Amino acid sequence: MTQWQGKKYWLVGASDGLGAALAHKLSRAGAEVIVSARSEDKLEALAASLPAKARVVPLDVTDAQSVAAAAKSVGEIDGVVYLAGAYWPFGAKDWNAEQAVAMVDVNLTGLMRVMGEVVPGFVARDAGHIVITSSLTGFRGLPGSIGYTASKAGTMSLAECMYADLRKTGVQVQVVNPGFIKTQLTDKNNFKMPFLMEPENAAREVFEHMNTDKFKKSFPFPFSLLFRSSQFLPDWLYYRLFS
Repeated sequence: MTQWQGKKYWLVGASDGLGAALAHKLSRAGAEVIVSARSEDKLEALAASLPAKARVVPLDVTDAQSVAAAAKSVGEIDGVVYLAGAYWPFGAKDWNAEQAVAMVDVNLTGLMRVMGEVVPGFVARDAGHIVITSSLTGFRGLPGSIGYTASKAGTMSLAECMYADLRKTGVQVQVVNPGFIKTQLTDKNNFKMPFLMEPENAAREVFEHMNTDKFKKSFPFPFSLLFRSSQFLPDWLYYRLFS
């Protein structure tokens, strides 16, 4: 069990949904929480509702200067959780170039920008906790998911690379792969979402994982089995089943 009292955690992408719910979890455990996103009004309201010390540092993960300035303002931290996400559902037949690029820029390249500001300091101190939010969709390509699935596959791969490099150091790397969470992003879907989770329940899964020394957690468990096992299916069968 992690000792949270006196720890300082930076949550990037915490204005609502899973990020806001996780901020409450960490704050109730005694950690100082720094919340970041583009929506300053939402962040201020969130910070005011947290029981422990909290601070607001607005940033735009698509802007390198904004990320650098935010990281400087945040200062030395014990951990960082990347939750920023963008999503629009469409397939290759309805390609939207602007939205596709935006999803990769927020979900993956934004993560790279934040890690570039945080990881060197963690490595120099040989201490730190990194939690990356990927998705069950990252395990294998899906129809109707141009941009999002590719970006989440990238976040999962980045987490795996970082874990391989840092697993024998004092820097802990973890990745979480949730399924559908009820947020303003999934509200865009016009299809049935199996095992749809409330943000509070998803935050509990993430927080429980953060209290372990395990690397990867995919949830909800029954739904995750479908995606993880799909990696072992031959192409002809996989695309017949998932299309």
